[in-house]
Parts: sequence; structure tokens; C-alpha cells
Amino acid sequence: MRILIICIATVLLFSCSSETDNTFTEVAISRVFTDSLSIRAIAPLDENGVWFAANNGRVGLIDGDTPKLATIHYEDSILAFRAIAKTKKAVFVLSIASPAVLYKIGVEDRVATKIEEVYVENGDKVFYDAMAFWNDQEGIAMGDPTNGCLSIIVTRDGGDTWSKINCENLPNTDTGEAAFAASNSNIAVYKDHVWIVSGGKRSRVFHSADKGETWEVFETPIIQGKAMTGIYTVDFYDENTGVVLGGNWEDQDFNEGNKAITHDGGKTWKLLSNGSGPGYRSSVSFVPGTKGNGLVAVGSLGISYSPDQGASWSELSSEGFYAIEFVNDTLAFASGRNKISKLIFR
Repeated sequence: MRILIICIATVLLFSCSSETDNTFTEVAISRVFTDSLSIRAIAPLDENGVWFAANNGRVGLIDGDTPKLATIHYEDSILAFRAIAKTKKAVFVLSIASPAVLYKIGVEDRVATKIEEVYVENGDKVFYDAMAFWNDQEGIAMGDPTNGCLSIIVTRDGGDTWSKINCENLPNTDTGEAAFAASNSNIAVYKDHVWIVSGGKRSRVFHSADKGETWEVFETPIIQGKAMTGIYTVDFYDENTGVVLGGNWEDQDFNEGNKAITHDGGKTWKLLSNGSGPGYRSSVSFVPGTKGNGLVAVGSLGISYSPDQGASWSELSSEGFYAIEFVNDTLAFASGRNKISKLIFR
């Protein structure tokens, strides 16, 4: 009996290990939604459903083969949405330029029940980029600087009300430093932590360890100095290990200074596969179930995969996407120009 138990334990250990250490060699891409939209913000519900926010005021849920769509107008404005987040009972979408309008969409059993404005901001420099929730009550959204600091709004009541953090409580930004509304992935959250990335004249990482109460900012070696250079996306596996990707949108093949990793919560960053691997990418994600080793990055030029925290890369597809969000260790949704697709990695 003792030998049998040891054998069973060995088999289980081997099975778990082989699953988490599995590497991808290909990806199957199937279109689940097509429309004449720029879709840069998605939030998967499960293997069969994904919420999205796009330009032309369009938001919706792709529920299997059924698109449930709505067009949102604010007064006489047709809004462009590039930020989305969800909780158990609501979905939030945030528009980019002035007026920036944040909507809370109540949801029950995959059906939207009501929609309400929960935050509005006007101003010449107003431009919101990304949004995320720590839990069902506390969330955060970020945008470009308006008064010498990033625009950061937070909610502590499930998204019913939002307040903007005063610049006195945030690090200063430099002239020409902003963010890119490329994929709703300028923000990464883990437990009480949040990381926000910038680009343009400077490529930095803004960090709070207490859900936005206090802040610090860290330098990175990512390419910077021009309007379209910098960090476009960030993801963290845990409170210590995170990656940033980006590059130069005007020279998307250039693959130097566009990938970096941290093992100390963002304080210091080291370039990854400098001069090799993918160039410009707009969205990166750790692959679930790979112990923080697997990475997938997407951009206009294709889908890139790394099994070893960005040390080496393989190109799985040349089909371009703006954003990627995993549902489990082999399935993700990706969005791009005129489309949302389901990705199955093997």
C-alpha cells in the first residue's frame, strides 16, 4: 500500500509538472465577431463570452455566436471607448478624449440591466487610457497628464462614484510623457498593488502598494524620447515579477529596448532579448498555469510567445491584434481592427 501511494503521488506530481511546463508551438485563430470598429478593450467572461468596448460608441457582449450590442451617445458626442473592466455584477467602459465619460453597466445572467454615467470629465488635455479593478468594490482608471501628473481616478464603492487623485499625491510627469490607449493594458493590478506605465518622452513605471493611496515612480531602459516610443503594456505575475513591452509605433520591426522584466516589484528593470524577438507589441500577458514563465504578446505584426520569461521568443502568427486576455492556460480572446477572435494555443 505504501508503494502504491508513492507511485500515485509521483504520477500526480509528474502530471501537474508537465502541464505547467507545457510550451506552445502553434495557435488556432477563429473569428467570433466582425464589425467596422477599432476594438482595443476586451474583458472575457468565460470560454464562450467576451465583453468589448470600441470606437463609434459601441460596447457589447459576444455571447457564443450571439453579439449583444449597444451604441452609447453622450449628449451630441459619439464616444470612443478604449478602456473596460468588469466586476461580478457590472461592466465599466470609459471613453478617451473630452468629454471623458465612465459608464457602469449593470449585468444579470449575461444580460445588461441598466446603464448609468458615474464619472464625467472635461478639459483640453483629458484623455483616458486604461482601467482595472482590484476587487468588486475598488477600481482604478488612468489617463494622460492634465496638471503635471497622470490623471488617476479611483472608486471604493463598487464603481458608483469615482474621485480624481490630486497631483500633490502623485509623482510629477515630464513634458511629453503620457500613455498609449492601445490595448487597455497600461495598468496591472495584483493584490493591493497597481502599476501604471508611461511612454513618449519618458518610459517609466508608476507604482502604488496600497491601492492608490501612495505612489512612487521608477525608471526603465525602454526606448523613449519620441512621441510614439515607450511602454505600451504591462503585466505582473505576482507582486515581484512583471514585464513591460512596447517599442516604436513608427518603426514596428525595431526590437531593441522594447522588452524588460523586473523581479523586485518594478524598482529595477532589465532588458529582455534585446535585438531579438518581437518588435513593437501593444499587449502582453503572462500565460496562466506556467508559474510566471510563459508570455504571449500581440501587436500589429503578429502573435509572439516566450516560454522563459522573455529570454527567447517564437512567432506563432503574423495576424495582427491590439489586445489579448487569457481565460485559461490555453484559451484567450484577442481584439483588433474590425474583429474579435478566439485563440487556442497548443
